[in-house]
Amino acid sequence: MKVYNTLSRSVEEFVTKQDKKVTMYVCGPTVYDLPHLGHARCYITWDMVVRYLRFRGYDVVYARNITDIDDKIINKAKSTNSTTHEIAEKYYLEFVKSMNELNILPPDIEPKATDNIQAMIDLVKTLVEKEYAYECNGNVYFRVAKFAKTGKYGHLCKQNLDDMQAGARVEASEEKEEPMDFALWKVAKPDEISWDSPWGKGRPGWHLECSAMVKKHLGDTIDIHAGGQDLIFPHHENEKAQSEAAYDADFAKYWMHNGFVVINQEKMSKSLGNFVTIQDLIEKYDANTIRFFILTNHYRMPIEFGDEGLQSAKAGVRRLKNSIEDIPIAEGLEKCTKALDLIIGEIVNKGCFPFHDIDKIEYLTNGVSEEIIEYVIKCILNFINSMDDDFNTSKALAILFDLANNAQKCKNDSKPDDAQLCVALLLRLSEILGFDLQKVQGAADELVIQLMEVLLSVRNEARDQKNWAIADKVRNDLIEIGIELKDQKDGKTSWTLQ
Repeated sequence: MKVYNTLSRSVEEFVTKQDKKVTMYVCGPTVYDLPHLGHARCYITWDMVVRYLRFRGYDVVYARNITDIDDKIINKAKSTNSTTHEIAEKYYLEFVKSMNELNILPPDIEPKATDNIQAMIDLVKTLVEKEYAYECNGNVYFRVAKFAKTGKYGHLCKQNLDDMQAGARVEASEEKEEPMDFALWKVAKPDEISWDSPWGKGRPGWHLECSAMVKKHLGDTIDIHAGGQDLIFPHHENEKAQSEAAYDADFAKYWMHNGFVVINQEKMSKSLGNFVTIQDLIEKYDANTIRFFILTNHYRMPIEFGDEGLQSAKAGVRRLKNSIEDIPIAEGLEKCTKALDLIIGEIVNKGCFPFHDIDKIEYLTNGVSEEIIEYVIKCILNFINSMDDDFNTSKALAILFDLANNAQKCKNDSKPDDAQLCVALLLRLSEILGFDLQKVQGAADELVIQLMEVLLSVRNEARDQKNWAIADKVRNDLIEIGIELKDQKDGKTSWTLQ
């Protein structure tokens, strides 16, 4: 199995600290606003990685933090006359709701920054004692230049100190020894939330939070540290620096980063104001469609957001769903599952399949043809080879389509047992990628969506022709049956059930 390591800028053999065990940390959201498609791309990606590692037999401990104290949260609280806790809790619950709706597994560990303040203070104390940090007027800063002398600073972003300083947004301060020094602990401002510390009342810096939570929950060195590409510098570079300075150990063996979602070649982000919230997207597309849209692309590559790509993804999901709906599998599912468990167990545990067990599989599947058994084995091996190659999900999806096509062919050739085994494997492999193809929108829901698309098309045409009587009648009639229309600035219209 091979993964791309941002640290080395190369694809490397995946070798964990402990055999068949993985410790994995992903930087979670700063909960001050609604999650958007960029978040969906990030957390669907790492959900896929966790699911696949577990399929490959790894015991994965997956941690994903929640940043619930930060300048953005404080500013949002002030602007809305709320407390930081109220803001963080509100948007944390929105985040959890969106993750659940996207069929993203919850992490094994989900530490919140405010629950780990003592661990952060302990880390700062260690850095001060080792003279990698210094205090000034209640603020504590990390000595970047001192750590840079070890030759390890800039390894992740592949820049030297001068280049980083030239390209960084360095916060000016007369307190700092050097411009690139970053805050580990920030002195409390009037009326801001704060905690007691050896340096007075204050709060942690952003980079410090993740380092402390990794140490507390996963140890000095983890196998995988992951997040969005935008975190490479300064966040991950500074996390790495402060942790390695404190504990004299590599912070992570493999650094993995997903690419951006872009609109008109610009990164989707809240700061640019060009984002689409997950909730807005789910009103129009289901979770399988959104996941398909994201996994069609390699996780390290950028994704261009647009309705055309999402409509294509929707059609792709429908093709897979059709094969499942067309071929009844309930009666034979148990036998097919046992056969697949046997095949997958041999492949995952031994790296190959002993063909002398085909008789046992034929017995379990009640006479499935040897041709289809060998085909299924080939599909599993190809799926593993694709995913072992730095999680090549686009190739893995192609295997799902091949299974769907073969299932239909077997059905047309009056080979129902063969068709059932193909569908059973299609379901199994799709679950590894995080799809729930048996829970796609029901027929009634699909019909409602299609009818709404027709009605909106009629109304938009009426608006274009300035036929306001028809446009208003469509809107008002829909309101009477509990459907609210929202006309957006870009000229599109969304709808919600009241």
